[in-house]
Amino acid sequence: MTCRESDINSSYYWQTKGCELCAIEQYSEAISAFDLALSFESNDCRTWNYRGNALSALHRQAEALSCYDKATALSPSYHQAWFNRGLLLSEMSAYGSAIASYDRAIKLYPDSRYLHARASIGIKQKLVLFAF
Repeated sequence: MTCRESDINSSYYWQTKGCELCAIEQYSEAISAFDLALSFESNDCRTWNYRGNALSALHRQAEALSCYDKATALSPSYHQAWFNRGLLLSEMSAYGSAIASYDRAIKLYPDSRYLHARASIGIKQKLVLFAF
């Protein structure tokens, strides 16, 4: 998936460019590309999800969560955004909310990665208890 210069005035071009930049870990540049994509199509749940992924990689958790919330509000059946929201909430030790997000993703699409991530929350909770 690469961008063609002739498509520079499209949401798809900038979304694809943002994904390419994420793949080479240029997250700040990716966020700028996703912002341009959103300037063309502000209601694209995939772009909001991808923007959240880039923000999460930069440890900008509150902003990432806001993007996942926007993606799931725009498309409540978008299981990848629910899963990414669960991952982020788990990283933030918000395990109850993470479980709820994982459950939404699993209900929509019972992927083994989703099931494994949800099951790992119990382990993380126990590790937190033993750390103190």
